Amino acid sequence: MPSNTYLRLTAAVTGSLALAAGLTGCSGSAAGSSADKGGGEKVVTVYSADGLKSDKGDGWYDKVFADFTKKTGIEVKYVEGGSGEMVQRAVREKTNTQADVLITLPPFIQQADGKGLLQSYEPQGSEKVNGANKSSAGKWTSVVNNYFGFVYNKKELASPPKTWEELLDAKYKGKLQYSTPGVAGDGTAVLIKSMHDFGGKEPAMEYLKKLQANNVGPSSSTSKLAPKTDKGELLVANGDVQMNFAQSKSMPNLGIWFPAKDGGKPTTFSLPYAAGLLDKAPHTENGKKLLDYLLSEEAQKLVSGVGGGFPARTDVKPTDANAVELTKLMTGVEVFEPDWADIDKNLTGYVDAWKSATGS
Repeated sequence: MPSNTYLRLTAAVTGSLALAAGLTGCSGSAAGSSADKGGGEKVVTVYSADGLKSDKGDGWYDKVFADFTKKTGIEVKYVEGGSGEMVQRAVREKTNTQADVLITLPPFIQQADGKGLLQSYEPQGSEKVNGANKSSAGKWTSVVNNYFGFVYNKKELASPPKTWEELLDAKYKGKLQYSTPGVAGDGTAVLIKSMHDFGGKEPAMEYLKKLQANNVGPSSSTSKLAPKTDKGELLVANGDVQMNFAQSKSMPNLGIWFPAKDGGKPTTFSLPYAAGLLDKAPHTENGKKLLDYLLSEEAQKLVSGVGGGFPARTDVKPTDANAVELTKLMTGVEVFEPDWADIDKNLTGYVDAWKSATGS
């Protein structure tokens, strides 16, 4: 058996029975079983939003998980899905916790905290993380900084669209797609950014209602949209800078851009990968060790060069080629800070408004 076992969650694998079976096939016992809870197993199970692991095995997760196992002997079992999907899975398993570490995007990490899924733990190095990127109660800490964005096909489009309004053009009909708000973190980010750019919920929903005429339809995972864009099946899709920048290394037609409201500046907001220790985790101590390692200087120095993202620690300042390119990409883009407390409180209402407006 390889030192690291990665289990990829797909839309078809949604039951906890399937998850337990997948874990059993790798470890000889299902996560959360009495064998696991004995405390002797050198294993840690991670539920994560997509974007940090590569299908080719060269992503940030691939590298740091392998290094972590080499250093500690603790095997990392990995389950991936949309941000909201991972939180909902943890909710269903709350009385019999299957995973140890949850890594997801805002506002879903706040949602997980609000549902009592996380226990307090401040990883080593978390004191170097900006206060806006961690819980004041120590329930979660960002491990990779990131920003919301869009992608376009550079072969089919000489330059990216500049505004939201351009996306209403008939040439994008059936060639535009964004992941599902309330399910995918980046899909929810479409709501957050549009409400900011258009000045509120109502004008944002009016716009998204019009945009629906061009939208292909729902997608539970944002990472699936970049390959479609690179191939020309789509001209435009949503995403995030870290994931799309990493994907662009093997997808030559993929470009990143940031929509602006007509007459305004391109905007984005921080959308970090935030990690927390699940309450009643079957391997709590191993989960703490993994969180410590993800925030170690060693792992953080690899965030840009390997993962195409931004270090969560403010004292780690990479100068590699990717870091230089990422800085250039963000130049001239206005970064705003969402009201996460409001979004956490009203997310269901915002998603319901989107469903009503778009007929989704």
